[in-house]
Order: sequence, then C-alpha cells, then structure tokens
Amino acid sequence: MVGQMATSRAGRDKDTLYVIVAHEGDFVYLCDGRLKPPERPKKKRLKHIQPINGTVGEALLRKLQGGEKVYAEEIRHELKLYAEGQSIDC
Repeated sequence: MVGQMATSRAGRDKDTLYVIVAHEGDFVYLCDGRLKPPERPKKKRLKHIQPINGTVGEALLRKLQGGEKVYAEEIRHELKLYAEGQSIDC
C-alpha cells in the first residue's frame, strides 16, 4: 500500500490527491508535498480514503519502503506526472 496514490473521501480535504507514505494498522499517512509534506504527513483512517491505480516511480518507492528521507518535491513531481497522464487519457 505504501507508494500508492489515493484520494480523500471525507473531511475538508475531500477529493485531494495524496501519496500513501506509511501504513499503520487501520491508519495511513498521506502526503501531497504542499500542505502535507513528508515531515508532517496527514493521518487518516483507511475507510476515509479511496486508493487508486496510480503508484509512484521505482526510485521513490524504494525510498519510501526503505525508510530513507523523501523530499516534498519528489512527491509533488509524482503527483504532477499522474495528473498529466490522467488528462491525456480523458
């Protein structure tokens, strides 16, 4: 689940696109690289997110799974690539 993209289904951040940076029991930690950088991820219950088919690139996925430092720019870049790919397909 780490490295997968998801949208928020509930709360004031509804429909916001995030990257799942950690998974802990019934909770996930989400990052968008802007309001929620990797240093301060958003904690949400699994039932309040909608996982989508998008995943981050291999390099970032290895960093997330290995516990290495991840920068907000890397998260923003991956979300931008996903958004651009979605607009082309439409």
